[in-house]
Amino acid sequence: MDIKILGSAAGGGFPQWNCACRNCGGVRNGTLRAEPRTQLQLALRVPTGGWLLVNASPDLRAQILSSPALSPKELLRESPIAAVVLTSADVDSVAGLLHLREFQPLQIYATPSVRRILAEENRIFRVLNRSNPPAVWHDINLENWLALPDMDSSTKEEELCCRAISLGGSYPDYVSESLRKSLPPEEAVIGLTFLQGGKKMFFAPSIPGQSDLWKTAAHSSDLCFMDGTFWTDDELIRVGGSSKTAREIGHIPLTGSHGLFETFGPAEGGRRVLIHINNTNPILDEDSLEHAEALRRGWQIAHDGMEFHL
Repeated sequence: MDIKILGSAAGGGFPQWNCACRNCGGVRNGTLRAEPRTQLQLALRVPTGGWLLVNASPDLRAQILSSPALSPKELLRESPIAAVVLTSADVDSVAGLLHLREFQPLQIYATPSVRRILAEENRIFRVLNRSNPPAVWHDINLENWLALPDMDSSTKEEELCCRAISLGGSYPDYVSESLRKSLPPEEAVIGLTFLQGGKKMFFAPSIPGQSDLWKTAAHSSDLCFMDGTFWTDDELIRVGGSSKTAREIGHIPLTGSHGLFETFGPAEGGRRVLIHINNTNPILDEDSLEHAEALRRGWQIAHDGMEFHL
């Protein structure tokens, strides 16, 4: 299993376009030792040689252009991007689908609720149907292993499968109240386990902390990409960026009571990577005590361009 991190930041990227916090200001003027980051985007190589996108970042067009492996080769309107798997209907997870509207057939995997939000209620996403054939939506059913059908390989060992678990959380504010009431809450935010060749990768960039199902999936995986959004629960409040805590907007913080470090414990063999890092998080500063503490605890800190092989 080959994995590329095309983007590693939370919404707004780093530096965020309208933010002058210590981190954003420092990386702009060169006084902070930190790498700029685009908004979260993962890509997995599939058995047929193409690529599967995990979510669709608002920065997706630029991320594709900066990654030669995702470039078209010879044919007009041809791309090695074969499919997209969505973990939620959040804007930061789905806006990039609109970059993929240029008459490119796609396979899109999502929970039935996320499919309804995008394909039925939001007409703008109907541009994905302009291709011939149009985009095909596949429902992801929680807890069941799903073999990605248009990525069939010659051997069972090479087959790429995924399994979704509920992480709790809520649907985005832009979803109409009438539709929201009809949607099962467990389909709002999911974590994904990918399985290929006996190796597992777990992806959960947003952990609301309302369900513990992710712990079993994470502990049994060889590689985990986990919610590294905020260092403390009151991080946004302290910098004046919001009146809400990390938990109130759907992320367990890294530190504090029942934070990710305390809940998940020390590393035990599998590689663990903090991803979806908010521009205010002090781990972005490579000279900070927080950056050193995360590394001491056995975590890697994601940055754009990282590659992994399982």
